[in-house]
Amino acid sequence: MSKNNFPEAVLWDMDGTLIDSEPYWVASEHRLAVEYGTTWTEHDALDLIGKSLYDSADFMRQRFGIADLSVVQVIERLTSEVVSELNQKLIWRPGALELLSDLKKAGIKTALVTMSMRRMAQSVVDQIPFHAFDAVVAGDEVVMGKPHPEPYLKAAAMLGVDPTRCIALEDSSTGLASAEAAGTLAVGIPNLIPLMPTANGVVIQSLKELTAANIGELRNRG
Repeated sequence: MSKNNFPEAVLWDMDGTLIDSEPYWVASEHRLAVEYGTTWTEHDALDLIGKSLYDSADFMRQRFGIADLSVVQVIERLTSEVVSELNQKLIWRPGALELLSDLKKAGIKTALVTMSMRRMAQSVVDQIPFHAFDAVVAGDEVVMGKPHPEPYLKAAAMLGVDPTRCIALEDSSTGLASAEAAGTLAVGIPNLIPLMPTANGVVIQSLKELTAANIGELRNRG
């Protein structure tokens, strides 16, 4: 484990941080918009990155004028399309699997903290060639999604670790806000959108910079 026994756990966002799934979400949202006779731009899609799927689906229902599908039905449709794409081609973010493997070898606990549905999270976890996560928190397993701290607080509790002894890895400002509100060291890794460090967090350029031995040093960059 890293020096000073920090971190005791590393909490991972999924979409855009662990896997490169955002293009699949954008494409699915665009197809839904076209079906209801409206438009959906890349800018629209980027605005939803990191947010709760329930909030995002509700926004799309209003924006697209969807009256025949509930929020849950919109989520199920989008999720099914994205899972289908991931089952055909799952792209890991650079350095993600290597860091996960290194953390496990070092005995550092890990959790997946995603606003995607549990079945999608499980489909991703099942494709990792080793036991990567000690806990999984999905969007349909919390009352309040990101940017609320509940997802990260729940993950830390499941691991039996104080949130202040955790590092959270995120690719969105929404996720960073959630992680920081929970008390973790929030670390941003930009993907589709630029990120600014939170008050007590940091931004790095790639997971490839990190190992189990040096990840704790991020605390000194804040």
